[in-house]
Amino acid sequence: MSPVKAVLFDRDGTLVEDIPNNTDPDRVRPVEGAREALGLLRGCGIRTGVVTDQPGVADGLLTDADVRRVNHRVDELLGPFDVFVVCPHGPDDGCHCRRPQPGMLLRAGGRICTGPAELVVVGSTAVGAQAARRAGAHGILVPNGHTRPEETAPVRADHVAPDLHTAVRAVLDGPPKGRVLADERPIREAFTAGPE
Repeated sequence: MSPVKAVLFDRDGTLVEDIPNNTDPDRVRPVEGAREALGLLRGCGIRTGVVTDQPGVADGLLTDADVRRVNHRVDELLGPFDVFVVCPHGPDDGCHCRRPQPGMLLRAGGRICTGPAELVVVGSTAVGAQAARRAGAHGILVPNGHTRPEETAPVRADHVAPDLHTAVRAVLDGPPKGRVLADERPIREAFTAGPE
């Protein structure tokens, strides 16, 4: 059994397609493999949560209610999640929750009674990996089309996985052990391919 008790996912660009300042729940689209990856974790009794920076609230581009509606839709499509935590601050607000600060991760872990050493954070940017490191948790970077190449450097991200499925398989084996995690996609495809 994995010593990991919970996995926190960045919302935009990791679990669902990244639509900046999205106010429309109907535009929420899960990324490929999100349902399956979450199902693997939940099937093993590992709790799941969502963390998201929403600076558009501070900028007046969306409201707290908009964020709640979009989060509700994410929960309908991919949940149930054990916790949602939002940072509504802008980059210059000096808050302790906006990543790379660890506050949002520590708050989410506290709400589900999970200490940092038993927590994995999965996201598509280096700031999430840095926040995980600062919190004392394990971070896995899953790059997407918006991830800058320099974000995958060892000084920015402790672990890198090519997709959510690979990240989750690493979690199920215990906290990640290698910097670049083995690509599970060919294995998954072998089991899901039909007869030739």
